[in-house]
Amino acid sequence: MSPEYPFDEAATARAVVDDSGVLVEWNAGAERLLGWPGAEVVGRPAARLLVADAAPRPPDGIRWHGTVTLRHRDGRHVRLWLVAHHRRPFEDRPGRWLVFSPLDNGTPRAPEDDPLATAALIQSPCAVAVYDDRLRLRRVNAAMADVIGLPEEHIRGMRIAEIGGRPQSEELERRMLQVLTTGQPADVQTYLRTGGEERAHAWLARMAPVTDPEGRVRGVCLAAHDVTDNFLARERLQIVNEASVRIGTTLDVTRTAQELADVFVPALADFVSVDLLDPQEHGEPPAPLTAPVRLRRSAHRSVNPSAPEAVIEPGRHETYPEGSPQTDSLIAGHTIVAALSGTEIEAWLATDAVRSDRVREFAIHSTMSVPIQARGLTLGVAVLRRFRRPDPFTPDDVLLAEEVTARAAVCIDNARRYSRERETALALQRSLLPRHLPRTAAVDAASRYLPAARAGVGGDWFDVIPLSGMRVALVVGDVVGQGVQASATMGRLRTAVRTLADIDLAPDELLTHLDDLVVRLSTEAGGDGSPGEVGATCLYAVYDPVSRRCTLARAGHPPPVVVEPGGAAHQITLPNGPPLGVGGLPFESAELELPEGSVLAFYTDGLTESKERDTEAGRRLLLAALSTYTESTASTTGTASTAGTAGTAGTAGTAGTTSAESTAGAASTAPTDSSATTAAADGTATVAPADHDASLDETCDRVLHALLPVGGVADDVALLLARTRGLPASQVTTWHIPPDPALVAPIRKQVVEQLETWGLQEAAFTAELVVSELVTNAIRYGAHPIRLRLIHDDVTLICEVSDTSHTAPHLRRAKSWDEGGRGLLLVAQLTQRWGSRHTSEGKTIWAEIDLLADV
Repeated sequence: MSPEYPFDEAATARAVVDDSGVLVEWNAGAERLLGWPGAEVVGRPAARLLVADAAPRPPDGIRWHGTVTLRHRDGRHVRLWLVAHHRRPFEDRPGRWLVFSPLDNGTPRAPEDDPLATAALIQSPCAVAVYDDRLRLRRVNAAMADVIGLPEEHIRGMRIAEIGGRPQSEELERRMLQVLTTGQPADVQTYLRTGGEERAHAWLARMAPVTDPEGRVRGVCLAAHDVTDNFLARERLQIVNEASVRIGTTLDVTRTAQELADVFVPALADFVSVDLLDPQEHGEPPAPLTAPVRLRRSAHRSVNPSAPEAVIEPGRHETYPEGSPQTDSLIAGHTIVAALSGTEIEAWLATDAVRSDRVREFAIHSTMSVPIQARGLTLGVAVLRRFRRPDPFTPDDVLLAEEVTARAAVCIDNARRYSRERETALALQRSLLPRHLPRTAAVDAASRYLPAARAGVGGDWFDVIPLSGMRVALVVGDVVGQGVQASATMGRLRTAVRTLADIDLAPDELLTHLDDLVVRLSTEAGGDGSPGEVGATCLYAVYDPVSRRCTLARAGHPPPVVVEPGGAAHQITLPNGPPLGVGGLPFESAELELPEGSVLAFYTDGLTESKERDTEAGRRLLLAALSTYTESTASTTGTASTAGTAGTAGTAGTAGTTSAESTAGAASTAPTDSSATTAAADGTATVAPADHDASLDETCDRVLHALLPVGGVADDVALLLARTRGLPASQVTTWHIPPDPALVAPIRKQVVEQLETWGLQEAAFTAELVVSELVTNAIRYGAHPIRLRLIHDDVTLICEVSDTSHTAPHLRRAKSWDEGGRGLLLVAQLTQRWGSRHTSEGKTIWAEIDLLADV
């Protein structure tokens, strides 16, 4: 025995018996007490050492003590007092009993003036035990004997680890050794069940060195204070504080349920499951609960890794019958605490072999079912179980569990309300965004829209709007704010953009009108009517496939990116107009020429902005992702020959004016770009049927993969890619018309001839009537110069008449005796649609004829 480790293992008779009754350990003290060497008894039944007629009842529980009669090796019978502690099976080690008996080691009874004998009365006012310099018990007072539950005469000379037999006792012994060697007092708080207690208590063990008159440490005095009430009060307060901090960190129902389970374990229970009712569709009120109840496991938590006690996994549904803790507490509407030996629960377990096996395997002895209720609604149930903690649930535990669950219930209900609002906003936004982008002769387009992963749905939108003259408008915007209100505002702005686009406003003029609308919306929404309550950004562009020119303007929106064929991606330089809603500030347009096959990228700031990087870094990533776009898709369109003159207009000699003949007979052509056309047998050029959408879709996915995090985006993201197409010169014909009504007939004839050249004879009759009416009106009511232009693709023939007058025609209903006024009505009836647009020089009246109407 060394000073550092003063324990004398042979001072106590010690034996270990496994659950099958076989001796597995036998120390020197046991050999000295009964004379049997270890080699003769280890591995044999312990019952052989018992005198048959004096054998005790088999031990039950975690501790047993009593007097037994044992056989000595020399044949005599020895009557001994024993204390036995049971250790449960752990991993691959079987269960076992640790049996101790004190030895009469010849230590004389201390005199009355011995400090070790009087320390219990002098140095401690409560339950006190005194241990000598070998940490073996010398004295206990009556209070400590009651706490231990064993009389002093039976345990004198034993160590505290042998008396208590629990891991906490071993920890106390280590701290006592520290006090013995250092001479410094120590306090240890522990939570254990002592003596014959039914439930565990919290104890404050105060240890102090016991000294003789010379100041030498002769032993250790241990005073035990029952601090259960204070301990539980602090524990409950700590759980409530943790619940207020840890529960409801997100607006996710499953995450909130898991946070509730995490708070309960291990502070209040050893295993917790949280099962929720599925919400009603469309927010309908739930029906009254009746047995059986179908619940979805949302979360569970255990003191054991991987929660082996769980019968079902999170996300799965389970139907609980009447008699189960879940159903009974939900129907009753209050907490139910029960021991698993109760009749009703036993009847339920009898029908579920898996649960019954788990209860027996982990020795689950107590359960508490707490309904999760908020705002008058029942959301689910939390079930708490104990098996490692020996004490059952108390009324204080019920109050604590109900308070924490009530906090969690509000968070779960908030999360569900948020989910419903988010789903409503998403449905509204999906209904307002275009489901399919229109196919136009001007661009091939692809798009992506991603709502924010956790934030409310925003007001991002995009659109592709066909305009007159084969042109197309491309728009992307972002409404400030989130939720249903932002989605509704987005829908109003998108509708306004489409309406303003239909009247062919220039991009800067359109943004000016849109800004006025946002100011009005802000006035309606704001309390004081000041601007800024509603705001948005927008980028609007118009592309003309005939001239290959694109006009753009932006209102506080990120500028677009362009990738020209064979080139790298670069950002377009645009004047930065103010965001919509500021009011009173001008917008500026910019115009650029785009080679056919150029890709325009329009996006909202959610694509490039991120917490992990600045906006400029996001733009560099976007440029890098778009720069990988190659000419492979453009090369599929083939090569076209230049068409030269679209056709020779017929002579106007019948009009009698040479100048008129030369003016009406010269047909001008639009700029050509042969990269997108193929030469047909008749000399005309047509757009090759290439699959452009597939390559643009791949580019969209590549951009999102490069810029967006895997776990979802913090803000809405809208991305619109458009690849430009050019209309070949052979599909465009232009005439300059002198202001002479007599030349209308030759013009009609030239139009018919041109349609025959294009192979569009079926549309000749309608086109002849439309051209006659529009040209006649321009000559009568317009201003010189006048121009007629025909444009066609595979599905549409467009007739345009332009003049320098800014007076727009209007459709009216002629009376029966009127000689005129029916021309535009006839045009409206014969064409697919018609309209007018203002230009810098005047106006253009146009009409579209559907070439597939009679097919």
